[in-house]
This record gives sequence, C-alpha cells and structure tokens, in this order.
Amino acid sequence: MKMTTTVATLSLLSALSFGAFAADSISSEQALNREAIGTVSVGAVGTAPMDMRAMLDEKAAEQGASAYRVIEARTGDQWHATAELYK
Repeated sequence: MKMTTTVATLSLLSALSFGAFAADSISSEQALNREAIGTVSVGAVGTAPMDMRAMLDEKAAEQGASAYRVIEARTGDQWHATAELYK
C-alpha cells in the first residue's frame, strides 16, 4: 500500500514538473526575431544574482512570456533588474 502511494505521488509530481513553464533568458541578437510584449522589474535587498534571475523567470512566466532579455541591472545594497519580455 505504501509503495502504491509513493508511485502515485511521484507520477503526479513528474507530470507537474513536465508541465511547468519557465521563460528563457536570451541575448540581444536572439531578441531580434521575437515580438516584445512588455517589461517587468524586480528588486530586493541582500539578494544574490541567481535569486534575481529566478525572480525574473517567475515574473516573465506569469506574464506569459517565453523569453526575456535583461535591459537594466543595478547592484549594491539593493538589487534591481528590468527585463523586456518576448513571445
């Protein structure tokens, strides 16, 4: 019984992970062939660059973008990044 529950749980988690959506970070050259659909900005205090990328990934996915390009980034005590979204 415990094995059946474990297999069912793993199957469900596997299906959810394959259906997960994430936007890709792209270069300026790659952006030339895509349609811009808006911008998003993120900011935080004491955050690592990888955390900022994860925040941009999440916001881009929420907006339905398949890709984004960072157009502004500032560092220091407070991090800030702005990205242009693409279909």
